[in-house]
Amino acid sequence: MTTTTRFAPSPTGLLHIGGVRTALFSWLYARRHGGKFILRIEDTDLERSTPEAVRVILEGMEWLGLAHDEGPHYQTQRFGRYKEVLAQMLAAGTVYHCYCSKDELDAMRGAQQAQKLKPRYDGRCRHGRGPGAESGRAPVVRFKNPEEGATVVRDVVHGDVVFQNSELDDLIIARSDGTPTYNFCVVVDDADMGVTHVIRGDDHLNNTPRQLNMLLALGHEPPVYAHVPMILGPDGAKLSKRHGAVSVLQYQEEGYLPDALLNYLVRLGWSHGDQEIFSRDEMVKLFDIKDVNKAASAFNPDKLLWLNQQHMMRAEPVTIVPHLRWQLVHLGIEAADDGVLEAIIIAQRERAKTLKEMAENSRFFFGEGVTLDDKAAQKHLTAESRQALQQLASRLRMLPEWTAASIHELVQAVAAELTLSLGKLAQPLRVAVTGGTVSPPIDQTLAILGRERTMNRLLAVLG
Repeated sequence: MTTTTRFAPSPTGLLHIGGVRTALFSWLYARRHGGKFILRIEDTDLERSTPEAVRVILEGMEWLGLAHDEGPHYQTQRFGRYKEVLAQMLAAGTVYHCYCSKDELDAMRGAQQAQKLKPRYDGRCRHGRGPGAESGRAPVVRFKNPEEGATVVRDVVHGDVVFQNSELDDLIIARSDGTPTYNFCVVVDDADMGVTHVIRGDDHLNNTPRQLNMLLALGHEPPVYAHVPMILGPDGAKLSKRHGAVSVLQYQEEGYLPDALLNYLVRLGWSHGDQEIFSRDEMVKLFDIKDVNKAASAFNPDKLLWLNQQHMMRAEPVTIVPHLRWQLVHLGIEAADDGVLEAIIIAQRERAKTLKEMAENSRFFFGEGVTLDDKAAQKHLTAESRQALQQLASRLRMLPEWTAASIHELVQAVAAELTLSLGKLAQPLRVAVTGGTVSPPIDQTLAILGRERTMNRLLAVLG
């Protein structure tokens, strides 16, 4: 049997890191076992589902590189299938019509609460004690959950979780207007799509016994369930926007690499010895859902930032080029060719923790001129340093080979001839060509800028 997992977000809110971790675990498990990963958009909540949330899901998954093998399936496009299964269940007697009004249900729950009982539907229509079709109301459809015994969810993360069937009321699976409900759609989808492993947040654990019983009523073998713990904020409270529960695309905007974010998320509740940094291939090879801890994990933004820099320093520069180009475009900078961007990445990656920071720090590499920082110019572009720069400029213009090594040799030679320390020449040169006092080593900086841009900027300063 092919291992089949699915990621099934509801587009009623933007995809954030909790959902991304669930998607990652499902994707890794399918990849490790040579299986199939399905993307399904559970959009049956027509009032709350939004096109913007769907866009963030699709763009976020693409940015993360969590490619699906099948889908995206949209539940709203499968209403015909749900209606078909519902008719089969009505014919089989595993579901029934309920004609109870809202007022009747409210009164029932009120009476239960007065007796300090758990509010739940008491099965009156199931047992012929309800208002019936003569009420003239459009009925809902409820599932006949077993009334006795227990339902055991054999969960890979939490172990066996026992639910007493007496505590599980008969769930509504179709509303009075005929539209199916979330739990019913999930069951039909998982059965139709051959899902073998359901990996999702443990906030869904209480839904599982009803879904399991519906699958059994339909004659399907239930999947393996694995409910992963939630992610908490650094203060131990539920993760919120102030902690980092933002749209996944905001991490792209802030300059994080997808592999760094995935590396961070895989370590929330899972480990492999003391290893902290994982490539994507290593995650696929080593991850197993059975090794996930059932305790909640805390989100640590500083750790994520550290991991991002580690991935920036370790990755092949060519793989970072598209991400840096994206950042530059969003700064209004027309990015150079791949070779130039690779050189910038090599020069800047130990000086920045995010690609956004790298892009901001690299503005001076683009455009013909620069705006001089007044304090830097006053301090370093003195009459004496301008004379030294004049001599250096004439020599740079004639430099046979424009490489970092040859530039370094020449700057050293001119400084020695003028009996200046290297810094007394390199820093005025840096201010002249970058506009400020901070850049990669001056030889690397000039090599990336190129001869023409370097000379134009020098001449603009020297007049």
